[in-house]
Amino acid sequence: MEYVIRIPHDESDLISACLRQERWAQKLLYENNFSNLMSVCLRYSSNEEDALDMLHEGFIKIFSHLEKYQLDTSLNAWMRRIMVNNCIDHYRKMSRRRTEDIEHAYQLQTSDADAISQYSETEILAAVQKLPAAYRTIFNLYVIEGFSHKEISEKLHITESTSRSNLVKARTKLKIYLTGKQVNQEKNI
Repeated sequence: MEYVIRIPHDESDLISACLRQERWAQKLLYENNFSNLMSVCLRYSSNEEDALDMLHEGFIKIFSHLEKYQLDTSLNAWMRRIMVNNCIDHYRKMSRRRTEDIEHAYQLQTSDADAISQYSETEILAAVQKLPAAYRTIFNLYVIEGFSHKEISEKLHITESTSRSNLVKARTKLKIYLTGKQVNQEKNI
């Protein structure tokens, strides 16, 4: 049996082929979006293996909900939102939540807002991956994805003060990881 693979003329052809479960189309959608969505997963994971697990699980969700995608909207943004939500679900499964002391967190704030600009993307990603899961997730949702603390609290089922506290602590730990400076307070974070 000979397979005929046709190149889709536009996004709607590719989506239609994926909905018909044509493997060539699913493979093309996966390959064309692998790098972009893998970078999302890497930010939420502590290592590449976990990121790949999140990515594959996210693509399963993408393919199983593809009929909900609206053609007039950005496919990349739609898939990214599913991947971010999948990473949040992964975090929820893996984490034990606790409320942190917000007053202690405010004492840890840094005033050097531009310190991160001197590091490469690889160095920053490695530092983000070292963060504990709670800090990493909140850092990504707030700094990268642009969610408010209220939205984060609703998504993760935590208080807004916990979100704020964990963000401050994440930034402090990132500074420690990136500068290599050991701070006596690190044990308390």
